[in-house]
Order: sequence, then C-alpha cells, then structure tokens
Amino acid sequence: MSNLEKYKNVFIETFEITEEQLENLKYQDIAAWDSVGHMGLVAALEDAFDIMMDTDDIIDLNSFNKGKEILEKYDIKF
Repeated sequence: MSNLEKYKNVFIETFEITEEQLENLKYQDIAAWDSVGHMGLVAALEDAFDIMMDTDDIIDLNSFNKGKEILEKYDIKF
C-alpha cells in the first residue's frame, strides 16, 4: 500500500466517508471532523505512519490537502 493510499484510508476509516469526499475536505466540513474527531484523526495518522506530530502541526492540520503537506515534514512522500 502506498503512502497516499494509507493516508486516504486513515481519513475514510476515521470519519466513515467515501474517497470521493476527500479531495476538498476541510476541518468541520463534516460532523465527524470536530475537535474530538480531529484528535482521533491525529492518533490514527501517528499510528499509520509511526510518527509523533508536533503540536503546531496538529493545529495546522485543517484539510485533507494540508495534511499531506504536514506529513512531508516527517519524510513521508506522496
């Protein structure tokens, strides 16, 4: 599984959404991506990629696309 597939699957499984909903998905666009859902997403990303995200990155993670940019800081290539 590629890093992109793994990344997509984290969002799909965490928020119980379809792949079609991912591309322009932003924080609070869906009910599941509230503050509690956000922390679940962060935990799932950290587990999937075996990283520990900095607080600033957790706060900056406000969209599906922004998340890819943030993970690239941790040497995760898409």
